[in-house]
Amino acid sequence: MTIDSQRDVDGILAAGRVVAVVRDTMLARVEPGITTAELDRIGAALLDQLGAKSAPRVTYDFPGSTCISVNEEAAHGIPGPRVIREGDVVNVDVSAELDGYFADTGGTMVVSPASESKAALCRATREALDAALAETRAGVRLNRIGKAVERVARFNGLKVIRNLAGHGIGRALHEEPDGIVGFYDRADRRRLRDGQVLAIEPFLSTRSSYVTEAEDGWTLVGHADGLSAQFEHTVIVTTGEPIVATLGVGAAG
Repeated sequence: MTIDSQRDVDGILAAGRVVAVVRDTMLARVEPGITTAELDRIGAALLDQLGAKSAPRVTYDFPGSTCISVNEEAAHGIPGPRVIREGDVVNVDVSAELDGYFADTGGTMVVSPASESKAALCRATREALDAALAETRAGVRLNRIGKAVERVARFNGLKVIRNLAGHGIGRALHEEPDGIVGFYDRADRRRLRDGQVLAIEPFLSTRSSYVTEAEDGWTLVGHADGLSAQFEHTVIVTTGEPIVATLGVGAAG
């Protein structure tokens, strides 16, 4: 969507605050022995308490309130009986609708004890998001976002997952522009516009350039021996720095 009024700004920021709180709360509750279903119930209860609806549920009838992906899973992990263990790389992706506005966010953490390689994966992916946000302003070619992500990935010896991408958001979970990829697409000549609302989400991996759909029809999985991480913010494009709607404290900050 493109912002038309202060009401739109307030709506996106309000939805962003909700998903940021849920994201940070869920990441703070990750510990060895908890199942992804139990973690999802924490998020579901908090969404309900804050008056929001799970976006993947209302949009796609997703079998969970949030997406929780572990280790080789890159995205759209279905909450279930999987037990989180020490050393796991855990991604929590939260999107919700509040009063007609949508926001989307995500963060990744390593369950202690964390190896340096796993911590480095999370650190680099977060740096990739920061680099992408630094390029996000009205008039700039959209492909500079992907160029920034790819630069960070290469510097850190990691791979960009090329068939996952960010997207427009606002009045629906997925809107134009679609295909905000994490690599430099020279052919993409689109430019960012003042007031656009975007969900920017780099996906980096130790082994995977592409992911495939698991038998459950939802979970996107990379190399069996690989690890993946994602960080995501919903932002409003301006002529200067973007307005980040999903800032917070804790693991996904």
